[in-house]
Amino acid sequence: MKQVISTTSAPKPGGPYSQGVIANGFLYTAGFGPTDPATGINPEGVGDQTRQVLRNIGAVLAEAGLDFSDVVKVTTHLQNLTDDFAGYNEAFAEFVPEPYPVRTTVGSQLADILVEIDVVAALRL
Repeated sequence: MKQVISTTSAPKPGGPYSQGVIANGFLYTAGFGPTDPATGINPEGVGDQTRQVLRNIGAVLAEAGLDFSDVVKVTTHLQNLTDDFAGYNEAFAEFVPEPYPVRTTVGSQLADILVEIDVVAALRL
């Protein structure tokens, strides 16, 4: 059984997928880009884009009664892995507390954005 999580505080899906799904004791989020749901605008630079992506993910986590302390796995795609990793990592550290989740960060071809992130969070018992 799965439960769909949806919020107007994060960008609407651009296709046939959910913002988040709860299944088997975990919340799985979609990959979020840096679009501000209120303005429809993507910020400039990887640091500000990362912060907006994490605000978007934070909204989905909050809708499920969770926060970044519940995140156990992060997958990040960077348009420019070598050039943007430091800026991304600095912004990431502002949102995610210790003990840190496991994380995979890869270089990817992204359409007009610098960063996309999805997470897996453990539900609170």
